[in-house]
Amino acid sequence: MTTHRAVVWADPRSATVLQLDEQHTPVRTVRTHPHPTAQHGSAVRTEHEFFGEVCDELGRFDQILVAGSHTAPADLRHYAGKHRPQTAACIVGYEIADHPPDNQLAALARKYFVAHDRMSAS
Repeated sequence: MTTHRAVVWADPRSATVLQLDEQHTPVRTVRTHPHPTAQHGSAVRTEHEFFGEVCDELGRFDQILVAGSHTAPADLRHYAGKHRPQTAACIVGYEIADHPPDNQLAALARKYFVAHDRMSAS
């Protein structure tokens, strides 16, 4: 069985999802809505919609690395754990990192997964 892996870099306004495979790294960016949802009158609903869209993108992967600023990975972890347990179960790690270019983010993830595979084999 082929394992589908991804890395997501998130900040409070956007998330970039990179699929990791041998040949290419497709990119998908999810952005927050520019204003709070009117019916709820709060940014909390907008944040839930944002993390929901991110989890929708991540739902097709078996193993996921989450990277980003200090707050966004923690917020995504909390949201996925509470609202998307299937996605939360696929998240294998969290890394705090500045916003790297896509190729550096892919390299960070590949390095992480090499170490993860070594730990899993032990």
